[in-house]
Amino acid sequence: MHNNRIIIRKEKYDNSELRLNETLFSNANGYIGVRGTLEEGVPSGYSTMRGMYLGGVYEIIPMKQAESLCNLVEKKQTMLNVADTQTIELYVCGERFEMGQGELLSNERILDMNGGFTARKIRWRSPGGRTVGIYIKRMASLDRPQIFVQEYTVKAEDFDGEMAFDSWHVADVRNYSDPDDPRLAAESPSYLTVLRAEVKGDTSLCVSKTGVSGVVIASAVSHVFPGSDSNGISAGYTVNEDKRCVCRIEAELTQGNEFKVIKYSAFSDSIRNEDPASDVITVLDEAKKNTEALYKKQRDILSAFWKRAGMEIKGDDDLDMAMTFNMYQLFCSAPKVQGSSIAAKGLTGEGYEGHYFWDAEMYTLPFFILTDKKLARNILSFRYETLDKARENAALLGHKKGALYPWRTITGEECSGYFPSGSAAYHINGAVSYAVVSYYLATGDSDYIVDEGEEILIETARLWLDTGNYNRDGKFVINEVTGPDEYTCMVDNNFYTNCAAAYGMKWAVRLMHMFERREKIAELKERLNITEDELAEMIRASENMYLPYDERFGISPQDDSFLEKPVWDIAATPKSDFPLLLHYHPLHLYRYQVCKQADTVLAHFLFPGNADRETMEKSFRYYEKITTHDSSLSTCVFSMQASRLGLHDEAVRYFGDSAKLDLLNLHGNSTDGVHTANMGGAYMALVYGFGGIRIDEKGLSIDPFLPDKLAGYSFRFGYHGCLLCLGVDREEMKVELTEGDIIEFSHLGVLHRLRGGEQWTAKL
Repeated sequence: MHNNRIIIRKEKYDNSELRLNETLFSNANGYIGVRGTLEEGVPSGYSTMRGMYLGGVYEIIPMKQAESLCNLVEKKQTMLNVADTQTIELYVCGERFEMGQGELLSNERILDMNGGFTARKIRWRSPGGRTVGIYIKRMASLDRPQIFVQEYTVKAEDFDGEMAFDSWHVADVRNYSDPDDPRLAAESPSYLTVLRAEVKGDTSLCVSKTGVSGVVIASAVSHVFPGSDSNGISAGYTVNEDKRCVCRIEAELTQGNEFKVIKYSAFSDSIRNEDPASDVITVLDEAKKNTEALYKKQRDILSAFWKRAGMEIKGDDDLDMAMTFNMYQLFCSAPKVQGSSIAAKGLTGEGYEGHYFWDAEMYTLPFFILTDKKLARNILSFRYETLDKARENAALLGHKKGALYPWRTITGEECSGYFPSGSAAYHINGAVSYAVVSYYLATGDSDYIVDEGEEILIETARLWLDTGNYNRDGKFVINEVTGPDEYTCMVDNNFYTNCAAAYGMKWAVRLMHMFERREKIAELKERLNITEDELAEMIRASENMYLPYDERFGISPQDDSFLEKPVWDIAATPKSDFPLLLHYHPLHLYRYQVCKQADTVLAHFLFPGNADRETMEKSFRYYEKITTHDSSLSTCVFSMQASRLGLHDEAVRYFGDSAKLDLLNLHGNSTDGVHTANMGGAYMALVYGFGGIRIDEKGLSIDPFLPDKLAGYSFRFGYHGCLLCLGVDREEMKVELTEGDIIEFSHLGVLHRLRGGEQWTAKL
């Protein structure tokens, strides 16, 4: 059930739900991520991914190639399970609380997306017959990103007796692994060496260090007992021989009374602080002064967020809650400081080892561009901060000029060991350049273009010039690359890649000329030795880009050879064989017309000027039949393009699959972490698809429709410093300027102007 951005679920104590709930009820704030694992742990035989993560903190591990060919990647970064401070064991009159023992009278999980916390609400009867009420609340502070708080409240319902807690602080932890799933690490080693584990007064401190990257991680833990008579409480720390810290807390309870422990955990790392050990103590001491102030600030931050990003879907409560959940998870996953980006699983699990992909720019960034300009800048800035490493990556792959962003990374260096569907996916450059332009068009932030964006655009454009060449017909072609569809690799003239390259080169030159009188642009031209001849060559390549077209089918072929292959019989393929990547050798897949995800369909949505409507619709129908949607990035794209083409039934069907993917675990792998890119894609499918929002060089246009199965919807979004609200119901559409002085937008080709507080309505 749900109410007012609150999800409440009754939890079964079995393997089918435990790891899924660890994901759905995780806590994150952009720096700390904590899986929603049970404080008391699980018995042997139960599956759990017990993890606490810090954004951008990593270890370097070997990735040995079978054949060490020139410049193949042989090492990678991986995210770390940095510590375990969430474990709290409860003893009731000597009986240990375990959900697998005694009797569970009630057991609920709660996610409060207004308050920014998760909770467990349990009534448990011990094997000895004592009934206990347990309420556990957890929060990763958005105001103080280094702080994680747990409240553990116990009520003696029908007995008098002693309550005891063993609250653990362990720095010697391991990562999760699954050798049968390529999306997870194959081994489960410990990447950390514990340097210190000690007690200072009422605080435990652990300091550990990675062996290769040399990152130092510090964690500190302390407890307070609000509302309790300290005379009846004993608490003491010990450090075991294996450097595991434990705080033993004991209290006497009488029938009907409660006892509460608040556990504060603080984290710091040497990437961001020179002395993490000192920093973490200072942060912890300050945070534990006033817990209520932390909760109030959490509510205030989320209230401001929902004011900017609020969305309501009428007529489908599950869909409404799924979209709310998606937006909340995106916000909690976004880096609140520069130096990191959004991983494929956010900070909710170890799927894809915490790597950043093109997902960050192409799928998640649009949400932040329209709802939080500052967070959007943080994500974009990561690519600027790692631009030199992208230049180095381009050189390793043989390029004389330009920058090539890595397919998957944490630090800016390539982590993809399988280059056909990794390093060869040059369209990562297209995603980054498209994101730079999209941010500028939606915000008008020219300072960003001058300070960072234009340098990215120039260097990615140079890469395209160095990669491609002109064929005998004078067309610019790009050979031996991989497009978004990872079931088709190492091809010539991937339609999507060529479209993205042309777009990036065009805008690199356009913005260079637009701001050429700005001092920083003049300095950039001199520093990078950018000449007018080079800019003219970018325009020439862009205007003469080869875009495949097939007259037989009237479609845009995915690449030069795609339509020459036999079509994979999806209908005859057993359901147990999906996703195909887990059951068929890559080379086998590459020889067929079968798509893992949207490719040409995405190109048509992002770059609609490269094909007429008839071509786009025929292409949509063609690729619809041969796409498995084995990637979570796929159905959202099909939804938004169906909306653009007026195929409303298809738009609704694909949207539901996308929006509810994690909350309903539709792909069966949300246990490893949420699908942040799909969450962003679902947002685009509603806002750009149903809502008909389009932002391009012509400005803002709005052309919504209302699916038959919905009663209405509304959402807020930002544009050029203003906040607008679009509302749609059966009768009309309404556009309101809720913040800002004046805004212009077009509807069905007619320009409209709104002043602050005004609204405009039209029949739908």
